[in-house]
Amino acid sequence: MNGYNILYDWVIEAEFAGGAIAVLFYGSIHAARHFFDFSVNRTIECIGWFGRTCLKPIVRRPYHRITSDLPMIRSIIRSLRNAIEPERLTNQAVFERDADLRGLPEFDPGIDATMEASARWLCRAQDNSASQDGGVARDYSLIEGWNSSYPETTGYIVPTLIAYAELTGDKHLLTRARLMLDWLVSIQFPDGGFQGSVIGAEPILPVTFNTGQILLGLVSGAEQFGEKYRGPMRRAADWLVATQDEDGCWRSHRSPFTEPTDKAYETHVSWGLFEAARLEPEAGYAKAALANIRWALKLQNENGWFRDCCLSEPEHPLTHTIGYVLRGIVEAYRFSGEEEFLTASRRTADALLSAMGPNGELPGRLNDNWSGTVDWTCLTGNVQIASCWFLLYDITGDNRYLEAARAANKFVRRTMDLDGRPETRGAVKGSFPVSGGYCTYEYPNWAAKFLIDSLLLEKSFIAEA
Repeated sequence: MNGYNILYDWVIEAEFAGGAIAVLFYGSIHAARHFFDFSVNRTIECIGWFGRTCLKPIVRRPYHRITSDLPMIRSIIRSLRNAIEPERLTNQAVFERDADLRGLPEFDPGIDATMEASARWLCRAQDNSASQDGGVARDYSLIEGWNSSYPETTGYIVPTLIAYAELTGDKHLLTRARLMLDWLVSIQFPDGGFQGSVIGAEPILPVTFNTGQILLGLVSGAEQFGEKYRGPMRRAADWLVATQDEDGCWRSHRSPFTEPTDKAYETHVSWGLFEAARLEPEAGYAKAALANIRWALKLQNENGWFRDCCLSEPEHPLTHTIGYVLRGIVEAYRFSGEEEFLTASRRTADALLSAMGPNGELPGRLNDNWSGTVDWTCLTGNVQIASCWFLLYDITGDNRYLEAARAANKFVRRTMDLDGRPETRGAVKGSFPVSGGYCTYEYPNWAAKFLIDSLLLEKSFIAEA
């Protein structure tokens, strides 16, 4: 292939059979599947590897990465999505979109009712996974229905269900957590890693980030259920240590489903290693985790913003990935007590305070001046950052963090339906409005997971007060 990377360096051109609309895509051939994941009735003449979709490339060829072209290319892709959206929407999708566009509902269902509904939705997502394997469906889509299981997020859903079971005494949730763990152990690679993306996606390769998130579940499993999960935990953690670069970054097992660049948000992998180090303090897990945190801090600007901190658009990262990087650094301080990590955490957390809107919403994407660049909210990011604010309040006593965290949680609760159809009752949309640019028209499982986590923290501080 003349030195080109067959996985990453691609240009794809496509056009409507009757419309002569040319589209250019640049990047991973596997990431392209997510950009073009449409179900349209109009035929698009093409061939290729795009899973659940009618759109495929009519021309594909390797191409050198030209970073300056990426914003233009993404704009073209968004224009295409907007053009064909009316053709692919179901009645339910239109209803939800129109309801969201009318504005944020006034009603707040409250902490307890929301946690209960979201936990029950996660159970339904496990039961209705298209792959029927004990994992949790990646999402419920208003267009496609239930997706197949997502190993990465199933992994970190485990500690959430265990924590909620401890609060409520619901042993049924523990049974479900064990089922998730048994499935994850069954698909672990012999070397300890875990695959990227959902069941059915290709290529099936071990990926650093996904392994780190599943490690969080394996640690919880070992703590809650015993030695059965300690061996898989060790294998996953050992693999992460063995594959880490000397500077603390992980580069050798990047996801083929994201831009092939360094990722500051892999500090969230380090969190998994910190948790493993609490069970295996002599295994070198903490050393590797701290090396990654120190590497990531080199990507932090003076104003707290992180470079290289997004799945695909690092010039204005998602609050989802900002939440990942911040949580990893907060956990580094909680593990080590080293003041530099608290200082770095507060630098980012304080900047996020200034970005919050009047109802507790954060823009879904933030540029290097902490200005919002989109008119929608990434609900997952909202509650991830709320959790970090709660933890920083606990550490510092700074009441600004507590107030902001509670407002962020309340905003997300107000977007939810706790009385509707079972497919969406208690679920959290990817974006508000649902037509926004993150997990468009989807209810991803990790959004419900991170909401429960943040509400558990909120409830604990209310109880203390």
